[in-house]
Amino acid sequence: MNKTYSLFFRMTNSNFDLKKEVLEMALKRTQERIDMIESALETAQDSSNDDTKSSAGDKYETSREMIQQDINRFQKQLLEANKDLQQLISIESTIDDRPEFVRSGSLVRTTTGLYLIATSIGALKIRDNSIFVISPASPIGQLLIGKEIGDSFTFNKITQQITEIH
Repeated sequence: MNKTYSLFFRMTNSNFDLKKEVLEMALKRTQERIDMIESALETAQDSSNDDTKSSAGDKYETSREMIQQDINRFQKQLLEANKDLQQLISIESTIDDRPEFVRSGSLVRTTTGLYLIATSIGALKIRDNSIFVISPASPIGQLLIGKEIGDSFTFNKITQQITEIH
């Protein structure tokens, strides 16, 4: 193996490893979010079951309605978190792909940052790298989707150029 190829191979593997680490952390964060929502939902459902009718009927109805609103909100959050989890799992199966253009599941290095196009999780810190895990529907995600290495885009008045896609 020549020296240039060896260096390229190490760099490529390093980026695949980074993408794998980012994806694993995103999966972990999403599962933690699901666990918290399920716990809150269970608590709200227990409160609803334990709520007994008091002599003040209006207060009872208001309390039950508030608890039901909480339950509905937690169910909606749980549905969204499970969708995020499924999206991350589907990206996991494409971990070794090297796409020619940015798409959902791409790890994108620009002149100013690293982005994983997946779900809206926010910034993750891995090996001295700050990686922004963003949704393809986010403003910056929409700017990145379909771009190729060498393409530029402007976000918040800062022009960035795509240097790598994994």
